[in-house]
Amino acid sequence: MQNYMIVFVLLGLIAGATVPIQAGINSRLSFFTGSNISAAVISFLAGTITIIVFALIARTPLPKPEAFTQAPWWVWTGGAFGAFYVVSSIILVNKVGAVSMLAFIIAGQMIASIIIDHYGLVGYPMSPISIYKIVGIIFITIGVVFIKF
Repeated sequence: MQNYMIVFVLLGLIAGATVPIQAGINSRLSFFTGSNISAAVISFLAGTITIIVFALIARTPLPKPEAFTQAPWWVWTGGAFGAFYVVSSIILVNKVGAVSMLAFIIAGQMIASIIIDHYGLVGYPMSPISIYKIVGIIFITIGVVFIKF
């Protein structure tokens, strides 16, 4: 493995570790706010402020006006998917726990990813479904069943 890939692997592992932490924090927040939706709104507000601070520190330029008119409509839906994910994780973590929540989410990610890659959807390069990918998805699905029951 090339040296710079280690940085990406570590970044992925750290990002993955934040998922159950975020869900747990947001779940506790929903207890205090009395609402899963309120907790998600506060979470997104805190995230927005954090990203704005990062953008200011990095001196990230604002997008050109053409970006808003030339981009296809669907590129603006990422935040909606993120909102669905955050609210769902707040609900799931309270009902099934951290391990099962992540097992379901990872299984869903893998199933969606194999379809997205196969058809080259949302800007991904096409990567045909193979028997190895199918077997991997089956193993992940079996793992989810074992984790849950």
